Amino acid sequence: MDTLLHVFSIFLLIFCRISAFFVVAPIFSSRGVPTTFKIGLSGIVAILVLMVQGTGQVIPSDLGYAIVIIREVLIGLLMGFVATLIFYVIQIAGSFIDIQIGFGIANVIDPMTGASAPILGNFKYIIATLLFLSINGHHYLLDAIIRSYNWIPLSNELFQKIYNGNVSEFLITTFSQSFTLSLQMAAPLIVALFLTDVALGFLARTAPQFNVFVIGIPLKIIVGLVVMLLLISSFVYAFQYLFEFMFKSLHNLLGVIGERPQ
Repeated sequence: MDTLLHVFSIFLLIFCRISAFFVVAPIFSSRGVPTTFKIGLSGIVAILVLMVQGTGQVIPSDLGYAIVIIREVLIGLLMGFVATLIFYVIQIAGSFIDIQIGFGIANVIDPMTGASAPILGNFKYIIATLLFLSINGHHYLLDAIIRSYNWIPLSNELFQKIYNGNVSEFLITTFSQSFTLSLQMAAPLIVALFLTDVALGFLARTAPQFNVFVIGIPLKIIVGLVVMLLLISSFVYAFQYLFEFMFKSLHNLLGVIGERPQ
């Protein structure tokens, strides 16, 4: 009985990290994925990890076990948040474009998250999701959470790393890089729409009889959609770079929290 309780305690810790990862990880956290499927997949992956890692790990048997549970949940949430942050880059870039093109006032409900999302951002998000699934990115996420136990075992020092500021420094750096990537993705359309605004400004000065507000709105929509049509073929390369950045960020996070396996 003591052995079974020990094995179940280790399984519960593994299950906490994996289920917390699936709560916020892209694709898996979608509202379209049933909750029972997430729980079942978390349990299956936890059993596989338990069989690989073994049951000889030392865990506290007092109230310190609750602290270990919180620590494992935080690790799963951190990994899932870093992966999801890259998908938010796409929506942020879409928001920048929507504000310039005039679509910012008409947001739609994102079926993946259930939250309000920009029109063009949601369009790019759908393309990125399809591309992510086509390159088996969800398999790489599963591989990352499974291999995380080689880098970050159950006896890790997450709270010490948080206290030293390593985790916060990594999150700030990753967020700033993600924001920069979103600006770079939206830059061509923003520049084109800015030049359109400049042209409309010259038109208003040279021909005051034209109603710039009436002409400007449909003109900016046409220019924005035409430029996006010309750039849509380059989305594949941009999204591939984003996914590489995602996997690199997950690798760096494992290095910040844990240690490279020997």
